[in-house]
Amino acid sequence: QVQLVESGGGLVQAGGSLRLSCAASGRRFSSYHMGWFRQAPGKEREFVAAISRSGGSTSYVDSVKGRFTISRDNAKNTVYLQMNSMKPEDTAVYYCATDIRPAASSLAAGMAAYDYWGQGTQVTVSS
Repeated sequence: QVQLVESGGGLVQAGGSLRLSCAASGRRFSSYHMGWFRQAPGKEREFVAAISRSGGSTSYVDSVKGRFTISRDNAKNTVYLQMNSMKPEDTAVYYCATDIRPAASSLAAGMAAYDYWGQGTQVTVSS
């Protein structure tokens, strides 16, 4: 059984920063790509960023490129999302997830590629 626990959410003013963390247990963390998704009220869950097993490759949705940075520490079984220059439209519940494909070479943006999900952490950006 895999458990993912997100933390670091909160209320921040536009232009501010937050750092989300996702601690994983129950699976060999370094064997799987990881992703961050978000879901705003009344909207579908959307891809935010993904990172490869080693951390050497990353992928971002266009709306966060240059502002958000995904990273991981395999020794701590943790993946991070550093969010800078935040905007009100970044307001959402943020989820981390593990990629279901242990031998995948590419990073996925589709939810179907991810199996285990955390409970989510609320991020609110005020204008």
